[in-house]
Amino acid sequence: MASNKARVYFALLGYHFNPDDVTRLLGVEPTSVNAAGAYSTLDKPVISSWELSTETHSGEVDVFALTDTLVKQLEPLKGKIVEVCKSHNLSPRLGVALTLSADQSGPGPEAGVGVRAVRFLADTGSFLNVETKVSQ
Repeated sequence: MASNKARVYFALLGYHFNPDDVTRLLGVEPTSVNAAGAYSTLDKPVISSWELSTETHSGEVDVFALTDTLVKQLEPLKGKIVEVCKSHNLSPRLGVALTLSADQSGPGPEAGVGVRAVRFLADTGSFLNVETKVSQ
């Protein structure tokens, strides 16, 4: 049976922006980007994204610790994040991606964020996004 898995990410999403601009302005290499929106037309807008993520952890996952690790990395960039979001009209989000084991014999992971993450969310105008799916 598959085990629980989790990763935490911070993403900036928006229309008609090039993620390379965000990388240059923040001075941080992202884990992944999608530049589709940079080349879309105004009549058919497509979303681009810039994302910084933890690795995916399996077994007994600690979402609080994963979130804290990522937020510690991003805290020095709060001012830059706010400016990039304003200048490029981006939507910031802190995400938790959980894949839950279909095995119900043990407890599932606690999914939450600590005070540091809540403060970061408020300071950057970000919202929290929790995605869940069940593995087979």
